[in-house]
Amino acid sequence: MADGIKDKVAIVGMGCTNFGERWDKNPEDLMLEAFKEALQDSGVDPKDIGAAWLGTCFDEIGVGKSAIPLSATLKLPFIPVSRVENFCASGTEAFRGAVYAVASGACKIALALGVEKLKDIGYGGLPDFGAAMGTQARLISANMTAPGGFAMMATRYFAKYGLTPEQGKIAMAKISVKSHKNGAKNPKAHLRREVTVEQVLNAPVIAWPLGLFDCCGVSDGSACALVTTPEIAKSLRKDPVLVKALQIAGTSGEELATQSWDGAHVETTVQASRRAYAEAGIKNPREEISMMEVHDCFSITELATYEDLGISERGKAPNDINDGFYELTGKIPCQPDGGLKCFGHPIGASGLRMIYEMYKQLQGKAGERQIKNPRYGLTHNLGGFPASSVCSVAIVGL
Repeated sequence: MADGIKDKVAIVGMGCTNFGERWDKNPEDLMLEAFKEALQDSGVDPKDIGAAWLGTCFDEIGVGKSAIPLSATLKLPFIPVSRVENFCASGTEAFRGAVYAVASGACKIALALGVEKLKDIGYGGLPDFGAAMGTQARLISANMTAPGGFAMMATRYFAKYGLTPEQGKIAMAKISVKSHKNGAKNPKAHLRREVTVEQVLNAPVIAWPLGLFDCCGVSDGSACALVTTPEIAKSLRKDPVLVKALQIAGTSGEELATQSWDGAHVETTVQASRRAYAEAGIKNPREEISMMEVHDCFSITELATYEDLGISERGKAPNDINDGFYELTGKIPCQPDGGLKCFGHPIGASGLRMIYEMYKQLQGKAGERQIKNPRYGLTHNLGGFPASSVCSVAIVGL
């Protein structure tokens, strides 16, 4: 039986650009900006990088269909470079390739980089996401949108657990308020203004019950990681961060094909997190996880994810939200950097951005957002719709 990758790989350096409307930069500029920070952070010589992975989703408006822009922009010395895409989980997919390369012994130092340039498309949200899901999905869900799909999950959650619309919307509003408060402390975040529960509740409706502040927008940005063996990492720095687990789950189709799915949770998150906890040796995530970055594409997604990850009991996440459990000063701070909602969501970079925050927190370098004595940081990167998705869960620690 495979024993996993726990403690076989270390993150030795990371970089992340400011996210936002980067009109003055092209994807290559953003890649270089993140890469330079990672090199400076790590002390790695670029000539020692043995392989690289590029995560990007919308090739028509980004870097294209190959990984050549990465190798050419960073002047990588004729090494293997691969482009990967897995919807919004593309950033963690690139990280997975680099981590597995080091864990397998295929190379000693590997690079994972994610980038997306989405503000140039002129939309506040994603471009034609349905086209990326293939002909079958377009025929089945011809008019499906991301806000529409997650709005249905919200109403189903309210109905299943006996919440009135007002109670449910207030719980979701508190999630957005928390993320905006954290994002205001983050100099690299796209949105840096606090909001109130009243502002969230009175905002224009996008897809009821989701209002404007319940939905993340899109951004331009890039993030990257350099990974290596723990031995090499310790020779380069005193505070490398170890990869404890990395798991990914893709839908089998059973959510839409059977009546077992309740519509109020995301099964890929449940499956990926269970395997990640087993790989990391975590028995009680509510007691052992120190902090989280989850895929808050919508406030209801974050709420359901608390339960799908086994942190909150089923139907009890609103209670934990009201108790401040996920606040920056709570038991398990969630979105300490502002999350997708406020840091931003350049699709291919988001998974690596999440890991970047956990990396900085574990090293005690998160500034006024710093969490006290973190041990394990979890990232949750989701792509697709509630009933048809891919989910990656990574756990890192010292």
